[in-house]
Amino acid sequence: MPNIYEVAKRAGVSPSTVSRVLSQPEVVSAKTRTRVLRAVDVLGYTPNSTAKNLRTARTGKLLVTVPDISNPFFSLILQGIEDAAQREEYAVLLGDTQHDERREQRYALMLKSKEADGLIFLGHRLPEAAQALVRTAAPRCAPVVNGCEFNPRLGVPSVHIDNARAAADATSLLYDLGHRRIGIVTGPLVSPLSCDRLRGASTVARNRGGGGDEFVVVGGDFTVESGGEAADRLLNAEVRPTAIFCFNDEMAMGVLDYARQMGLDVPRDLSIVGFDDIRFARYTHPPLTTIAQPMRELGEGTVKLLLSILANDTATPESVTLPHRLVVRGTTAPPRVS
Repeated sequence: MPNIYEVAKRAGVSPSTVSRVLSQPEVVSAKTRTRVLRAVDVLGYTPNSTAKNLRTARTGKLLVTVPDISNPFFSLILQGIEDAAQREEYAVLLGDTQHDERREQRYALMLKSKEADGLIFLGHRLPEAAQALVRTAAPRCAPVVNGCEFNPRLGVPSVHIDNARAAADATSLLYDLGHRRIGIVTGPLVSPLSCDRLRGASTVARNRGGGGDEFVVVGGDFTVESGGEAADRLLNAEVRPTAIFCFNDEMAMGVLDYARQMGLDVPRDLSIVGFDDIRFARYTHPPLTTIAQPMRELGEGTVKLLLSILANDTATPESVTLPHRLVVRGTTAPPRVS
């Protein structure tokens, strides 16, 4: 491979002039730039980015960890992250932690050993290695940003929606339609996201329906299978709900499939609401009523927030709350009159 000295010799300039043409072209005359760039093109020279990164103490890489890459909810978020990073000439290193704390810790150690400039984590846990960086950087902000899960106790900024308000909107829709026996299928309650959604739904239930036996909560884990298992418990109870609100679309699809197997008509016999508005939600039969999250914007926002930290634009950047949207489709209707 040609080196910078060969380019300089061919162009009749010094190696430092070649470096300036490639990094600060505005300080070099147009005539000199033309000679250097022609030499670069003829020789096929590629600047040594590793050496440049050593000088600037930057890797040009952002580390992103996702708890379950098979979950379609994360695909558009990751696209947003990738697009935003590429626009700023950063590469993305992606880690699928599969909810494993040891994997999360190993990826966080990559940040500590300076194999990446910053970390975006899309789960709810902050590994100990990353926590140590946050403590060391205080009162300034470490290059660590969360996406989707807002937990002020972690001490890192986040890009998210108002999950409590979004769940309240979904639950209010069911009460507005006339439902009073409502089942709730949560995600794992170790997650602040799930706790916020349950808080929002429960508040509406207390205000609108009185709660009690008419508002039944069942735990899930965000998978289609757990939605089917929750439906089995709810729909075979002595008093069956007329509507079920699931904390993500995959679980709602599991409920929809189980209801169909029972011979129930959706939405005449059972209304179903999901959460996220993944790309498959509009293609269920009937199409799924859900809460739409701005997934690409969530991803882009995490990159913008992280790069502001790396640029030292602000010591303590604030978390960002993006708008959600209630999307009413074919899985919701007034309860069937007995």
